[in-house]
Amino acid sequence: MQSPAIFHKRTLVLTVAAAATTLILGYCVASGQETFDAFHFSQQANLGRRVAPVPLNLQGKNPDLVYLGSYIVNAQAGCSHCHTCPSYKGTNPYTVGGSGLGSNGPGPINTANYLAGGTPFQNATITSANLTPDSSGQPSGLNFGQFKKAMQDGESSHKANHILQVMPWPVFRNMSDNDLVAVYQYLSALPPAQPGQCTVTGETVP
Repeated sequence: MQSPAIFHKRTLVLTVAAAATTLILGYCVASGQETFDAFHFSQQANLGRRVAPVPLNLQGKNPDLVYLGSYIVNAQAGCSHCHTCPSYKGTNPYTVGGSGLGSNGPGPINTANYLAGGTPFQNATITSANLTPDSSGQPSGLNFGQFKKAMQDGESSHKANHILQVMPWPVFRNMSDNDLVAVYQYLSALPPAQPGQCTVTGETVP
């Protein structure tokens, strides 16, 4: 029969071992999550670099953050569909389908007018905004606070007491602040451009 001292000693050893195992497992889970998050971020940034259709000015910016913004703008939000006029040049994606566009690239985006706005809506009473940087380097002439208000609240800094009617800000308002920063950084890295001529969204020119 075990003495009380030996019994308590064994219990203490088992308790410490169990606690150590819990800590190790917790660390592994946390470390694994951190590794997964880093991989996920890296993967999205790499994709964003591949699908950016225009040269980017990375001076003074975090390249990975810019490329993450490119991934959101070009691979998720579809900003070019409304903010590039006309949207495509040379190949109409709706004619050839995905198999005709190749892979690992931006596709037939109209780079000359990329994200420069000008697409008409509601009988041409509304046109999409130019999102490229102005002379101060701010996309659409907005600082980050103004950009965030437009994305989350639909408030236009160019027109007092006006709520944006076409932009899907009720969806974009659920984006994280980190994603909004990435998008803003990407737009800040774009070359300035001017709108082209188009009549509808998704239009293709020769």
